[in-house]
Amino acid sequence: MTKRESGLPGGVVEALRLCVVVFFAGVGFSLSQALGNGTQVRVGPFDDTGTSIVLGAAVGYVLGGVIARLTGRAMGQAEAALRDRSVEQVLAGLAGAVLGVLISAGLLWPVLLVGSISVTIPLFFFVCITIGTLGYRMGLSQREGVLLLLGSRAGLHRATSVASLPRVLDTSVAIDGRIVDVIRAGFLHGRLVVPQPVIDELQGLADASDDARRSKGRRGLETLAALQRERGIDVEVIGDEARETREVDAKLIRMTIDREAALLTLDTNLARAAGLAGCRVMNLHALSLALRPPVSAGDLVAVLLTRPGKEAGQAVGYLDDGTMVVVERARTKVGGEVRATVTSVLTTANGRMVFARPESSLS
Repeated sequence: MTKRESGLPGGVVEALRLCVVVFFAGVGFSLSQALGNGTQVRVGPFDDTGTSIVLGAAVGYVLGGVIARLTGRAMGQAEAALRDRSVEQVLAGLAGAVLGVLISAGLLWPVLLVGSISVTIPLFFFVCITIGTLGYRMGLSQREGVLLLLGSRAGLHRATSVASLPRVLDTSVAIDGRIVDVIRAGFLHGRLVVPQPVIDELQGLADASDDARRSKGRRGLETLAALQRERGIDVEVIGDEARETREVDAKLIRMTIDREAALLTLDTNLARAAGLAGCRVMNLHALSLALRPPVSAGDLVAVLLTRPGKEAGQAVGYLDDGTMVVVERARTKVGGEVRATVTSVLTTANGRMVFARPESSLS
């Protein structure tokens, strides 16, 4: 049996096989002692006891490969199931497993004293190797989170990653709704905190007389309901922990700082204010800008011109990703699509602005 077949390192496989061999050899010895009548019949170099031990070891050698393979497969399935869990969930599961093992060992200790040492010792080592290997794999897959949670007690000082912090949800993210797709794509996980002021603000929008505001509020509430159904994230609704503050944005900043969390927002102005206040910020708007396809001077783009520009002769259009394009000498072509060559790209806090000229004017 190879490492590829079992999913375990070769040394672990052989160690498990050795435990099984010793276990069955001990079983053979115990059976020989229990069934023996005080006489020993010698067959070649072995007597009855030796024959039982050899036969037991042979059975253990044959079955050891099968048991090690099945153990490796089971650990692979457990690893796959735990990979999508947060660090907090993994540690909670490990704590429960350790507690269960300690309780079981305490209850079964008298039985272990009565049983044969030749049987109980290899069984003990087999279980230790199996659980130790599984814990090793889990520690590797969640090493950053484990070090983050245990670093202070272990004397380690590591920079806190924003991605590992709980996220306080802003109203703009709920209204936008794309966060559900981001979570389903696997780019967000862990704990998502929804403050009551955000829910109240969405409810107020949903009850507004204006159709546009009412649509935003309902979309935001539907987004929160969809988030609670997602398996890849834990949604926690909290009360108003900053009652002394009136503005919702100020409440979010205050609660994010107090909870040592990160503010998840699409509002660029709120992100700036939160950053100045010392708050950790995850700006989804900045993420969307970073993921836009690159455009540089000299590129040829096709753009639909939708309105005149501010300066004489200018026309404004937008690329598929929402990037605004200002085309010189194209005001007469508003309402149609033109091919334009990029002359310069201006990056601002609110996004990217592209300046171009019609392809025909450059020839």
